[in-house]
Amino acid sequence: MEERDNKTIICSVLFLDIVEYSQKSVSGQISLKDGFNAFLSTALEGIPVTDRIILDTGDGAAISFLGDLEDALKVGLSMRHSLVTAGVYMDPPLLVRMGINLGPVRLVKDINNQPNIVGDGINVAQRVMGFADVGQLMVAGSYYDAVSRLSHEYADMFHYQGSRTDKHVREHEVYAIGYPGEFTRVQKRSSVQVKLSLAVASMQQGITKVGLSALGSYQKASARQKMLYVSLPLLALLLFGAGLAVMKRGMVTPAKQVVVRYYPDAVPAPSLTIGAVAARKSETDAVESTEPTPQPGVVVKADAVNKTAKPSIARVRTLEETTGTVAVLSLVVMPWGEIYLDGRKQGVSPPLLELQVAPGRHEIEIRNAKFPVYKKIIQAKVGEKIKITHTFAN
Repeated sequence: MEERDNKTIICSVLFLDIVEYSQKSVSGQISLKDGFNAFLSTALEGIPVTDRIILDTGDGAAISFLGDLEDALKVGLSMRHSLVTAGVYMDPPLLVRMGINLGPVRLVKDINNQPNIVGDGINVAQRVMGFADVGQLMVAGSYYDAVSRLSHEYADMFHYQGSRTDKHVREHEVYAIGYPGEFTRVQKRSSVQVKLSLAVASMQQGITKVGLSALGSYQKASARQKMLYVSLPLLALLLFGAGLAVMKRGMVTPAKQVVVRYYPDAVPAPSLTIGAVAARKSETDAVESTEPTPQPGVVVKADAVNKTAKPSIARVRTLEETTGTVAVLSLVVMPWGEIYLDGRKQGVSPPLLELQVAPGRHEIEIRNAKFPVYKKIIQAKVGEKIKITHTFAN
């Protein structure tokens, strides 16, 4: 450090400021500064003492990094992490703005003969910090231009904020990590969580007091009073159960939903897609037993077929009996495609997103007039959900 005294060098400067520090009480300021110092000490771990000069500004700090260029960014990111994971939960919450600049500073000795820094580098860092929102890390264009050349990861961290003018009518191109309002939202959530925790603790304390009071009264009671203490809660519980039973008997039991299941081993039926069955729903009330049968291997709802019809090749079961006896095909097709199951068209996806099939081997085809046909053989198992994804592309 001796050989650098009274010399001007180019270095990165990180300026930090505790938001609304002067508006807090003395005890609040002490709490905020203790938390700030603890977070900053953690962030500076690994940075050699000879590569940094720390100035305590009262409501924050200014740090000059004389070594690696990215040291300032690493410390700033570490501070952001500590603030969002712990600082906002402090009482009062620790909210900090940060700014980084790359510029000239002069190394001098202060009145206590300790290392100090002065110059445009630290002044601009303070101005850039003033443009930042709570929790934001704002950097000057000079620093961004340098650090973004080190790696693409560094460049991708920042979003451009445009040109800002300080109180001296000097313009600064700035970039930021973090967005306005980000820490404010976290702070509000933490405030709600703290209030909820306090309410729960208060409730638990109240329940404990009531329980101890009741226990004391029970111990002092006579034998007859003790019997009443025990029997009254039991009686209330029995009455509550009886009331539930009466309400349950008075409720109307919904009719069972019926599902018609068609098996592949049945006699081949005329082609009828699920979409066609749904479209003919309004015509099914008068359908006789000769109603066309949906394709083999597909399950459809009974409300799409005449309830009085008696198809000769179908087995009718209740929903409870058929639950879990089919497999489901989940379809994701881009931009679109006609879906064929075992040679029979099922519809167009999208909007068709799911298709129920009977367990066993099936051939899936997805067709689009502009592209070759996509085919896939699947072995469906009971209750299995199979995802089929295909994108038509040149």
